[in-house]
Amino acid sequence: MSSRSPWTCVLWDVDGTIVDASDGILRRLTITLEHFGRQAPTRAELVHWIGPPMFESFQVTGGMTPDGAAEAVAFYRALGKADGYTTGARLFDGVGGLIEELAAAGVPQATASSKPERQVLALMEHFGLAPCFAAIAGATDDERTLAGKAQIIAEALRRLEALGIDTSRPVLVGDRHHDIDGAAEHGIPTIFVRWGFSWPHESEGAQAAVDTVAQLRDLLLVTDAAPEVPADG
Repeated sequence: MSSRSPWTCVLWDVDGTIVDASDGILRRLTITLEHFGRQAPTRAELVHWIGPPMFESFQVTGGMTPDGAAEAVAFYRALGKADGYTTGARLFDGVGGLIEELAAAGVPQATASSKPERQVLALMEHFGLAPCFAAIAGATDDERTLAGKAQIIAEALRRLEALGIDTSRPVLVGDRHHDIDGAAEHGIPTIFVRWGFSWPHESEGAQAAVDTVAQLRDLLLVTDAAPEVPADG
């Protein structure tokens, strides 16, 4: 049996979709917000922080000015660099295996993450998944030059196209409404995964929503049955 995809390429969000980095994020947010005289979030409140660019979250959720948010992002990222970008991170069960299966089936893949690109690359290398991706796209370090999900998706597609990859029928896999909205700007459907950091209503606008990796696989790969061998005589 062989597998193929109904999509010409698959774009992946990272935080909440491939990787659970919540322990490290909560620790760094706590230190950063307390440093700037703000209240630290609880674990339940991480849903407000994980997904959008941190520059945006420090303003919308943290109540900071743009200049204050820029300072907070720089402080937060310095903590991440000191910690090592992979500290406390883990893959969601089964997702790494699916990414490897897609790569083995010849399906081009790229990340399209609001996380800084150097961190995305560090995570994919740490988990041995970097070779599965034709392109690893993420935000710029300042999270201002290139940060919006639509911008990052456009960059991921540009890099795939530069490699001669067919991007005529892409799909995005993500866990937040930002993923759906960003993909929609390019006319790209989103498959929404419910194991990330989202509210139940956030799947609105997605082409499909899944609860398990097995359900996701069914939407990304089609297994062709081996041809029947005629009986002798």
